[in-house]
Amino acid sequence: MADAADPGFEQRTHRKVTRRLMPFLFLCYILAYLDRVNVGFAKLQMQADLAFSDTVYGIGAGMFFIGYFFFEVPSNLLMRRVGARVWIARIMITWGVISSATMFVNSLTGFYALRFTLGVAEAGFFPGIIWYLTQWYTRAHRAQMVALFMTAIALAGVVGGPVSGAILNVMDGVSGLRGWQWLYLLEGLPSVVVGALVLRFLDDAPDTAAWLTPAERTLIRTRLAEDDAWKRAEGHTATGVADAFRSWRVWACCAIYFGAVMGNYGLTFWLPQIISETISPNPWLVGLVSMIPWGAGAVAMVLVGRSSDRSGERRWHIALSATVGALFFFLSGLPSLSGWAGLACLTVATAGMLSTLATFWSLPTAMLSGSAAAAGIAWINSVGNLSGYVSPFVLGAIRDATRDAAHPNGNMLLALSVLAVSLLAAGAITLAMPPRVH
Repeated sequence: MADAADPGFEQRTHRKVTRRLMPFLFLCYILAYLDRVNVGFAKLQMQADLAFSDTVYGIGAGMFFIGYFFFEVPSNLLMRRVGARVWIARIMITWGVISSATMFVNSLTGFYALRFTLGVAEAGFFPGIIWYLTQWYTRAHRAQMVALFMTAIALAGVVGGPVSGAILNVMDGVSGLRGWQWLYLLEGLPSVVVGALVLRFLDDAPDTAAWLTPAERTLIRTRLAEDDAWKRAEGHTATGVADAFRSWRVWACCAIYFGAVMGNYGLTFWLPQIISETISPNPWLVGLVSMIPWGAGAVAMVLVGRSSDRSGERRWHIALSATVGALFFFLSGLPSLSGWAGLACLTVATAGMLSTLATFWSLPTAMLSGSAAAAGIAWINSVGNLSGYVSPFVLGAIRDATRDAAHPNGNMLLALSVLAVSLLAAGAITLAMPPRVH
């Protein structure tokens, strides 16, 4: 039997777990994120077809996060009870069906209802995966693993942009359906298929993983027990559900995440429109150009996550990433930096914003365990994702309210400044937390 104290054995076990879990979880999150945000590409045709204003469309896009908010914590607690394998499969299958059904929307009420229901269906997926990773990885690897997992956000932009643009172009008019209807259908069905595969592929925890040897399972259990002991020694003793809601650290994390996610969804829902208005209205080219900021963000978030894990430092990694994102969101809105120059600024802003999100999750996972981890992570994610409602609505309202001869598409400097301030606030709150919260 291999010696669990052997560093080589530990490294091999870590790599084995990563090879088994991360590619599949990565695929799941790409599909989740694509189904959540393809409404941004559908907007290029859907908004005109259904005669929605920017404000109305922003509210509809954000309705997802209202359903998400109310069902996030219950969903995560249920996953801890029934197991990750069954619950993640349920989430993916139901959200795939509902996302596909959006192709039948023909009214404002229907759009709002389906976006809300999609949020209910997907509630618990992301925090569930974050909690699931705590069952396999200690704090020594968590920032890098979360960053790797969250590069799916960027890859969904890299892959989803050209695919969505191609669907809008090529499928428009096929069988009497508009391109945006095909978009929802063709990007929703893969989630149903992969959701069924979850039942065969995922294991709830190391103890049930037949692909691990007894020595490997023992090593993982030992390291996780040591991690829990460290949390208790550092004063991070929140283990019950109520503890999560009583902790000021959890509420501070909610505020940090809210500010960071404002930037994420502001960019996600409006990037196709910005590219369409400043570079090219062709959906296919919009998709290709949108690859640039997301690709840069994918590289940056992995590098920053790796740096944070190697140094063991969290707060400054988060705060500096947020500050860079804030500065370049503001610069991208300057009228003198429109078009490709504006896109360059948005690319740097995306890298900063995604690095903030990826490294952030090392904070709550380091201070919560047991039921408090399931509830606290879900609560932080649900509160933070309320900005997914606020962000597209605010940007849409600003665009509608500031249209004039000088700003035919609305004042984008003002709109993007909202994202900049939100990220800056997230960085400031992070630095205000005690240094030992890492």
